[in-house]
Amino acid sequence: MTASSGDALLEPKLVGDISGRFYVPAYQRGYRWGEMEVGRLLSDIWESLDQPYYLQPVVVKRHGDEWELVDGQQRLTTLYLIFQFMKSEGLQNSGADYTLRYETRPGSAAYLEEPDPALSQKNIDFFHIHHAYECIRAWFAAHGNRRQYAANKFHAALYEQVRVIWYEAAEDLDAATLFTRLNVGRIPLTDAELVKALLLSRRRGDSSTTDRALETAAQWDVIERDLRDPELWAFITGKAPEDPTHISLLLDTIAGGPTGRDRPLFHTFETLRERIAAKPQEFWNEVVDLHSLVLGWYEDRNLFHKVGFLVAEGGSLRTLIELAKGKAKSAFDAELDSLIRNRLNLSEAKLRELTYEQKTRTNRALLLMNVETVRCRTHSFERYSFREHAAGRWSLEHIHAQNAERLNSVEQWAQWLRLHRKALETLDGVDQAKRQGVLDRLDQALTGEVITESEFRTCERQVTELLDAGNETGDGAVDSIANLALLDGGDNSALSNSVFAVKRAAILARDRDGSYIPVCTRNAFLKYYSPADEHQMHFWSANDREHYMQEIIRVLGGYLSTDQETAA
Repeated sequence: MTASSGDALLEPKLVGDISGRFYVPAYQRGYRWGEMEVGRLLSDIWESLDQPYYLQPVVVKRHGDEWELVDGQQRLTTLYLIFQFMKSEGLQNSGADYTLRYETRPGSAAYLEEPDPALSQKNIDFFHIHHAYECIRAWFAAHGNRRQYAANKFHAALYEQVRVIWYEAAEDLDAATLFTRLNVGRIPLTDAELVKALLLSRRRGDSSTTDRALETAAQWDVIERDLRDPELWAFITGKAPEDPTHISLLLDTIAGGPTGRDRPLFHTFETLRERIAAKPQEFWNEVVDLHSLVLGWYEDRNLFHKVGFLVAEGGSLRTLIELAKGKAKSAFDAELDSLIRNRLNLSEAKLRELTYEQKTRTNRALLLMNVETVRCRTHSFERYSFREHAAGRWSLEHIHAQNAERLNSVEQWAQWLRLHRKALETLDGVDQAKRQGVLDRLDQALTGEVITESEFRTCERQVTELLDAGNETGDGAVDSIANLALLDGGDNSALSNSVFAVKRAAILARDRDGSYIPVCTRNAFLKYYSPADEHQMHFWSANDREHYMQEIIRVLGGYLSTDQETAA
């Protein structure tokens, strides 16, 4: 099959099946691969033995009985040299089934046949070709007495599983313009772009479906635009937007297979290409249906929060899609509740025992509390922002820090003293003479030449005694979940080790400035969970902790297990 006017042809092609005459046009530089690139190509092919492996695309354009090699010169030249080496050394009977010539460097074609060391310094092209040939020699030599075995396996791989993405440009496309576009990153290198090119080329293959091909391209763009919504993307991935194409998430889900770094190059394209070639409309319908399913979850506040929580906690979108198949909405909702309950895996007693040291489980419980608090608000359009959650550096923060033991530098001590001095200036309800005495002590420390640790610890003790009057924080209360909240902490260690009054002022200032504060964190520092007649705005009391704890239990109640279930 050959690309016709206005169309392009894209298909996988085994390296051993590449044939014909190629010429490298004048607008390209010569062969420039070095030891690193040649070695990587050899190693990648060798490590892929017995499984499909794709090299980067080769872009060509037909010119009579020749192929103009628009992109892929370095790969095809190196593969040619590998074939030539195995033939010259008697490791295989034949070389490559294609030839290469250069529009402005006619001598290079002959030099490829026999990279003579004596001529390697004649010009820069000869130098690089010879160096690459010697890298190939060294790679095979490293196999020692198994060199013949390695050559046999390598040669077989080139004919059985190693492919290039063969991209034949349309006849009416200017090759020099295409080359320029390819070199600014517009070549279809990703699975998604390769799938799109193959899908549209198959739709155009039948003259009766020309309009459907245009419709498919328009739908593709709509889906890609929808998935680029940062809130939607964070909801289904738990990540901030960073991928070059977002529709790839749907394609990868349909294709299945490994995820993350374990996913082979072009796995999705390799898995889907036969389905696309055979039944392009059926495949595209599946993509559209999956997009509609994801949008439906996103638009439903109930499903949005439950699915979003599970994904934020490392759940797989693919698993949730499989779980939803064939189920009514109510049944799927019940399955999500079960997954959340299993993920939380806490009884009321175990929930009360969570501490700062159990960061993963405590973080999970507080995240769910925030998500559920928003979800359960009736007559509200508010949503928990998984976008902000994905973008932030969320950490467990003490609502009230009893001491500043973690601070150990003069800069940290000075910042801590300045923060607490500001809080003391507006503090009511304490002995004012004692307050002024502490303020004077802080001023003395801050205006001195250097703050000593002894001086800082004295100031710290006096400040915490004043701001912590009547507050009981012993018996592990400081590290209890009842004294913890989620906050985008950054690296402000002085604030992290501050008492309630200082943190409250800082969080309210952030809120006024438009920073994202999780709803339950804001509520805690506003004393939302404590009765009005118990409010003591300068410290976080034992009563405040208990009211907060009761709210955590109430909000998470539907997901808590029995002690016997958590033990199991």
